[in-house]
Amino acid sequence: MSIPTLLGKLKMEIKKSKIILGIDPGFADMGYGLIKSEKNKLECLDYGSIKTFKTLSLSERLEQIEHELVKIIQKYHPDRAVVEELFFCTNVKTAIAVGQARGVILLTLIKNKIPLIECTPLQVKQAVTGYGKADKKQVQQMVRIILGLKETPKPDDASDALAMAICGANNIRSTK
Repeated sequence: MSIPTLLGKLKMEIKKSKIILGIDPGFADMGYGLIKSEKNKLECLDYGSIKTFKTLSLSERLEQIEHELVKIIQKYHPDRAVVEELFFCTNVKTAIAVGQARGVILLTLIKNKIPLIECTPLQVKQAVTGYGKADKKQVQQMVRIILGLKETPKPDDASDALAMAICGANNIRSTK
């Protein structure tokens, strides 16, 4: 096999590997999870949460979310991001704050030219457990199993973000 042919094949293999960033939007605590999808295998790269401090002003908290998200993007260079759609909230004040944080998240992803998928909690549960009405513990257990983790990811927001990334990986595979 010639070197140009071999290099072409190598580039094709590299392109098949995708890094997916899952985000569970939050104002006080934004969960994130990164996975690599390659040849129908999923690997957990990182997860955690971005916490903002109550002592900061609204604008400072939003700026902190943007700053920390940019650091994650620069470290992992995700090929795609999956963000949970907001569907309801019992506390209007919380809903507005989470909506503002979600807006900052979406803008940060767009400014960094990361293709975006938005999924509902029902779609995420369906993708991870096969059942759209699965409870939180079932989703967390399946995230642990799918990614081959020894323990359930903590905090819960990070586990939810990994579930978002898994949903995004399923979306990538189904669009080929």
